[in-house]
Formats: sequence, C-alpha cells, structure tokens
Amino acid sequence: MRILITTGIFPPDIGGPASYAGLLGLELSKRDISVTVLTYSSVLKYESDNAQPFKVARVWRGIPKILRHLVYFMKALSLAKKSDVIFSLNAVSAGLPALWAAKFRKKKFFVKIVGDYAWETAVNKGKTFLLIDDFQKSKRRGRIATLHKTQVKVCKGADGVLVPSNYLAEMVKNWGIPEEKIKVIYNGVDFKSLEISKEEARKKIGVAGNIIVSIGRLVPWKGFRMLIKIMPRLFEINQFFRLVIVGDGPEKKVLESIVKNMHLENKVFLVGKKTKEELALFSAAADIFVLNTAYEGFSHQILEAMAAGMPVITTAVGGNKEVIRQGENGFMIKYNDEFNLVEAIKTVWQTEELRERFIEEGKKTIEYFNAEKMLQETIQILTS
Repeated sequence: MRILITTGIFPPDIGGPASYAGLLGLELSKRDISVTVLTYSSVLKYESDNAQPFKVARVWRGIPKILRHLVYFMKALSLAKKSDVIFSLNAVSAGLPALWAAKFRKKKFFVKIVGDYAWETAVNKGKTFLLIDDFQKSKRRGRIATLHKTQVKVCKGADGVLVPSNYLAEMVKNWGIPEEKIKVIYNGVDFKSLEISKEEARKKIGVAGNIIVSIGRLVPWKGFRMLIKIMPRLFEINQFFRLVIVGDGPEKKVLESIVKNMHLENKVFLVGKKTKEELALFSAAADIFVLNTAYEGFSHQILEAMAAGMPVITTAVGGNKEVIRQGENGFMIKYNDEFNLVEAIKTVWQTEELRERFIEEGKKTIEYFNAEKMLQETIQILTS
C-alpha cells in the first residue's frame, strides 16, 4: 500500500503537524507501507530527510504565494498517481490541493481537522473579537468566508474526517459534515521527560526561582497577556515566582512591550520556539504548568506537561474538558478569570498534597492518551 501525507509544516519546522507527520510516516513505514510526505518548507533541502524511511517532497515557501500553491498542487497531483490513499493534515493550504489531486486521480482522501482555520485567521487579522463558539454562529464575510467555505468543501469531499476531540467532532458536524464521516482519534504524546533535577535544569536554561511555564503559539486567544498581568499578585504569594513562556507568533512584540512596561524583564521570560529536546529541559525546570487559553481543539501541551510531571492549571474550553478531571488531575478555570487564575496557582503552590495528586493522576492520564494508540487507530482507518 502507498500513502501520501500532505502537510503545511515538517521538520525543521516545529509544531504539532510536523511532529505528527513524522511519527505517522515512521509507523507506517514499519508496516511495509510506502509513504511520501509533501510539505511546504522554509528550506529547499534538509539533511535529515535522507535518514527517514520514507520520502519527503518539499515546496519552498520563498516562491510567491499563488505560484507556491500551484506548485504544491502539481506535486500532489504527480505523487497521487503512485498513491492509494492521500491524508491531509489541514483543510486549506495542504487540504485543498490534496483534495483536487485525489479527485483527479480517483484516490481515497482523508483530512485531519484540529481547529477552525477561518476563526484563527480572523482573530490574527483583527477581523473578529469573538471566541470560537460564538464565531460559529456569526456571519462570515470576505476572505474569512472563503476560508470557511474551503475547509467545509474539503471535509465534504473527504472519505473521512479525523478529529482529536468530541468537541471538534461536534463543531465539524455543525459545518454540515455527516456524522458517520467523522472519526474521533485522541491525540497522543511520546514525550520523554529528562532525568535531571530542577536545580540543574534551571541552571541550564538560565532561569532561577520557582518557574511557572506556559507553552503555545503566541496568539491572542492563548491568554499570555493575562499571565503577565497577574505576576505582581503572584509575587505576593511567592516572591521567587518566574514566568517562562515558550513559543513564537504574531503576539511576540506585544508581549515583549507588556513585560517592558511592567518592568518584569528579570521575572518574565519569552524564550521563543524550542525543539522537543529543549522543551523537555524547560519542563524539567518548571514547578507549575498554566495554559490560560480561550480555545483548544485538543492540547498536546497539556498532555506533555503531565508526562513531564507538572501539575496542570488550564481553562474549561474545547477539548480540555475531555482530558482534565476537575480537582483530580488538574484545575480548570474560566478563560482570563484573573481572580480564580491567581487562586488556582496559589492553591496548587501552597498545597503539596494536591500538587502531588495532580502529578500522579496526570501520569495515569497519559497512559490513555498515548502516541501508540493514536497511531494504531489512524492507520486502521487509512488502510481499511
């Protein structure tokens, strides 16, 4: 059997789809399935591609946008000829050209939906201030309407739509996609924690004190502004608290300005994107993981925090409610709820028994949400 995986990113790019494509390609190859990964790329060639047990085809991002998408489609069309199944990891930049290629070549086509790309674009472009659930009921205009129609078209044209949570399954169903076409496969992690003391990890990252870590793309709905804002109140609880934010994105300059204006340069650290290995080091150094987010389809970061042995505080939104059992393996609060966010951090920090319970139950949680289970369920659908 031959499978073509189409994605927007792949190593050396860092991100969920990049890691997922690599994991899936590796597992399929172990089963003697021929795999090709087609990706947009910041580099023309990448040395590690030669070490992969599957082929990697790259479309350089330096090509002008319209031409770039045309080149991607032509490559997808060519690769589809020698494939039995096409699996796209997004519904727009990779999904639409992959769908066209699949239809032309009369191949099976599957797509993975991990969020609403139209909403994310609207927020990033300042076209909406609505949270995702309210956005689903709103009228879309212009480019945002086109993006929404595109992702719906791709889902309707697919033989199957894979989603990582029941929350996203319901959202996709409300786009008019038949329920029988939608399959929930929870994300899994293969995160390896480091056998290193907190003190040693803190020395390596250059941050002393009791670290609160938050990880994610620097976008408005991740709530990083509020985390920075509450730091003076957290110093009243523990003067040695330090906030480390891992990630990159369009909000970076805004967050840097907030840190500077609040004179928190030595208390709040925006450390940028990190590799998987570097992320394990930052996780080993941290005492508490906080994700103050307005939306999560299903969070890799929460699972990886649990795997790293951090107590988790997050919000009761999206797929989070399918992972967190309130008061057992973590705390959930409302998005940007300043008072309860401070209180949750205070409670976890000051109550050792609760902190240890969250850590212990978190480790039990990831036994269910593991990468092997995710890959097996995905492969079963793609090869059946």
